[in-house]
Amino acid sequence: MKKSLAAVILVASFLGTATVSAEQGKGLNVTVTSADRQTQMMAMVLSFEAMKTHGREVSMVLCGPAGDLALKSTETAAFKPLRKSPTMMLNALLEMGASVEVCPLYLPNAGKTTDELIDGITVARPAVVAGRLLDTDYRSLTF
Repeated sequence: MKKSLAAVILVASFLGTATVSAEQGKGLNVTVTSADRQTQMMAMVLSFEAMKTHGREVSMVLCGPAGDLALKSTETAAFKPLRKSPTMMLNALLEMGASVEVCPLYLPNAGKTTDELIDGITVARPAVVAGRLLDTDYRSLTF
């Protein structure tokens, strides 16, 4: 019985090991526009897991109401069970090397400036974002 349990644990740990293959691509293009904090949180969690667990690159564009996440002044509530908030996860993504940008329409239409952005967040250039979206080595997710 103990040997069977040990074998099951060994196989389960092996199957849970992240591997990188060509079919899985290099990373994710994540576009977040939703004002819903739970939706924003899911975008952050999946992006975080893609980077941490699966070793993928993440390029994120925040636009519309989600652009507020890019502001130094924005504070969001923590979600269970992680006890983390969308802004906390966004900062973690930046620390891990994710590319995070606001769409070029956000700042002028929200009456904000680049000085109000979290350090490391920049303004997206449409031609560059379009190129990333067309790159078949990346999957695109929209929240």
